[in-house]
Amino acid sequence: MIRSAVAPFRLGTLGLAAILVLGGCSESGGDPNAEAAEKNSSSPSASESPTESATPSATPTPTAAYKPATAEGPAENVPLPVMPELAKEESKEGLVAFGDYWFSLINYGYETGDPAPVKEISAPECSICQSFYEDLEEGYVNEDWIQGGKLNVLSSGTEFVKTPEGRYQLLLSVIQEAGANRGPNGKVYGQGPGDEASTAQIMEATYDSGRWIVNLVENM
Repeated sequence: MIRSAVAPFRLGTLGLAAILVLGGCSESGGDPNAEAAEKNSSSPSASESPTESATPSATPTPTAAYKPATAEGPAENVPLPVMPELAKEESKEGLVAFGDYWFSLINYGYETGDPAPVKEISAPECSICQSFYEDLEEGYVNEDWIQGGKLNVLSSGTEFVKTPEGRYQLLLSVIQEAGANRGPNGKVYGQGPGDEASTAQIMEATYDSGRWIVNLVENM
C-alpha cells in the first residue's frame, strides 16, 4: 500500500549532550629571593624544582552532530526545539511565537517519529493532530523513516480576540517542502513534491494555567 509522504498538513531523541567545562585552577608562589639563594645553595635551581602544576581543564563533551534524513537513513541527533519565553505569554506576540514553536515541534516529529512534544501542547479534539500522530506511527513502522516534509511558517498574525468558545485565532501562511516515506534497502513508500505556493491556515488555541493549548489547525 502506497503511503502518503507527509499528508497531515494539506490544510497542510536525542537531547543535546551537555557540555561540561570544568575551570582549572593554578597556584603560583615562591621565595622572592630564590634567584639569589640558588647561587649559594647546592639544592636544585628554582627552574629545576618541582612546582605545583595547574589543574588541566576538562575537555568539553562534544555535542552530537545533527544529520538530516537521507535516502540511506533517518535523521540523527535532532535537537528538540526549546519554547521561547515569549511563547509562554498570553499576548498577541506570545500567540505568534507559540504558533512558530508548535510548527517546529511538528517538524521535529517528522525527523524523529516522536509525537510526544506535540501531544503535550495539543488538545485531544485537534483532528489534524491525530492525523499527524498516525502519519508518524505509519512513517516510522519497523525501520522506516520520513525524509523531508518540513513545514515553514512564512508569516502569521492575530487580532487576539477570543471566540465564543474562548479560543484565540492565529492566521498563518505555511509552505511544505518535498518529503518521502522511506525504508531500508532503498524502499520508497510514497513521495510528496512539496508545495508550489503557500497555504493559508488557521490555528485556534486556548490559554489556561499559564500555557497555550492548540485546539484546531486547518486550511482556511
